[in-house]
Amino acid sequence: MKKILVLLGPNLNMVGIREKGVYGAETAESIAEQIRDYAQKTGFEADIRQSNHEGELIDIIHASREKYVGAVINAGALTHYSYALRDAIACVSLPFIEVHMSNIHAREEFRHTSVIAPVCAGQIAGFGKLSYFLGIEALRELCHD
Repeated sequence: MKKILVLLGPNLNMVGIREKGVYGAETAESIAEQIRDYAQKTGFEADIRQSNHEGELIDIIHASREKYVGAVINAGALTHYSYALRDAIACVSLPFIEVHMSNIHAREEFRHTSVIAPVCAGQIAGFGKLSYFLGIEALRELCHD
């Protein structure tokens, strides 16, 4: 079974606790389990990693090139300013799908810009946990043999 990386950035471990009006009440753990199940039904094994530390996320991305066929990334707030994360994604030759649970374009103006979008295959935003499933579907299309 092909392996994919689902990479979650800062504060995404707090989904279900923080800003329930934006992210909902379902816990991060519950969503992660559903992502694993969905990926398996789609023909992937999903390795879900989360970190609140930019450098750790970069290390995970660097190591991903030899382990995975692609990645779904929700970089959280790092989406909007982390050129280091952008460069790490550009370093590996894997398709990355940028996802966001909320519609970043309908929120605060600073969230409207993604510095990682230009090095990702595409962006999905605004569908809650479904954004992750849609990201997996996009990878399935990009990684078919």
